[in-house]
Amino acid sequence: MLEVGMKAPDFALPDKDGKTVRLSDFLGRKVVLYFYPKDNTPGCTRQACAFAAAYGEFQARDVAVIGVSKDSVASHQRFAQKQELPFLLLSDPERQAIEAYGVWQEKKLYGKVSMGVVRTTFLIDEQGMIEKVMPKVKPDTNAADLLRYLSGEEA
Repeated sequence: MLEVGMKAPDFALPDKDGKTVRLSDFLGRKVVLYFYPKDNTPGCTRQACAFAAAYGEFQARDVAVIGVSKDSVASHQRFAQKQELPFLLLSDPERQAIEAYGVWQEKKLYGKVSMGVVRTTFLIDEQGMIEKVMPKVKPDTNAADLLRYLSGEEA
């Protein structure tokens, strides 16, 4: 997995409307880049809705919010519409960014081992460097924890 102080790998992935988005498009502003396992699952829905509820606060700080999963563009479109998500969701079925950021890992669920996306959030600074890494985040508190960090309340 990537670490604080490393250059964040650039990528080019389609958003829910099929438009290509690059991380480098956001140079000059902070970016919350969060990786999640799957659209419309309980934890991922709670995490996305928490980011949606806090989106105004991220906007006020000029911080972009981007969610990435292996789901298709069509799946992202349905998920964003159903949950009224105001931020970018990027489709990474080939795991381009998922693997570049080291979040494709072995997971254990009910004793069964499989490979999958480990829920992880990266805060990328204005120069495209990784400022903060939050591995195995809790879906319900991820957005609030980031806002506390951005406010200087948490190291």
